[in-house]
Amino acid sequence: MRRGPLLALTLLAAPVSAAEFLGNHVWEPGFAGAGGYSALWLAPDGADMVVLSDRGGWVRGRLARDADGVVREVEVEERGHLLRSTGEALEGRESDAEAIARVGGDFFVAFEGTHRVMRHDGIGAVPDRMALPDGFAGLQGNSGLEALAADAGGALYAIPERSGELDRPFPVYRYMNGEWTVPFGLRRDGRFLVAGADIGPDGRLYLLERDFLLLGFRSRVRSFDLQGGDERLEFESAVGRHDNLEGIAVWRDGEGRLRATMVSDDNQRPLVQRTEFVDYLLD
Repeated sequence: MRRGPLLALTLLAAPVSAAEFLGNHVWEPGFAGAGGYSALWLAPDGADMVVLSDRGGWVRGRLARDADGVVREVEVEERGHLLRSTGEALEGRESDAEAIARVGGDFFVAFEGTHRVMRHDGIGAVPDRMALPDGFAGLQGNSGLEALAADAGGALYAIPERSGELDRPFPVYRYMNGEWTVPFGLRRDGRFLVAGADIGPDGRLYLLERDFLLLGFRSRVRSFDLQGGDERLEFESAVGRHDNLEGIAVWRDGEGRLRATMVSDDNQRPLVQRTEFVDYLLD
């Protein structure tokens, strides 16, 4: 079907959001190698954070928020480069970190390109290798593991960016009791592809998705129960409303309200894209 200017303008104006947009903050870190942030972990209070670059960099710090709980400043406390299991800094294809989750004191990082999940007892520490399922080997080269989340029991849920065929659900790989399985899939819908995921304090799996059109990106968040059912549309943005949102953290604020904070990947092109933190109220 031909997609002319009228359709493009309709897409720009039309999308809806059941969630409430609270605000955003454009972050300009100002240090060499900044940008490309594809993964976000937040503490339960929405303040302490870790972001990962798809070039292998990491930043640990705090998000300072205003009276409405919107990010207004990023306080960098420490930064560095992810390491191999042999102790050297990751380089090239191996450094494409796309997702992060935390279980207890351990961070787990998912990579695409060289598809794998690694365990770090501190984000700057030398990681441990993890057993990999056979299915990881068949993931597409630049569309592999894009999302990683952990539930309250410590199980990990890894999801690739693409599922292969358009009508095939996104497979969810679960790591539990030392074994990977694929217990369910998530319905693939239209042009949207997986960008990130988190399991909220309500025990639901929140899936961040994005699409790209000539006028810019559009983003969407759907949520599911941990069997892949009870699908709910939480939020959908207009085209160009935000940049390339790739990392998501779901948490409760001091008033008990469910919140989603997201971060965008500027592809290290600060002249045409931006790194922004975006806050939505989901309740």
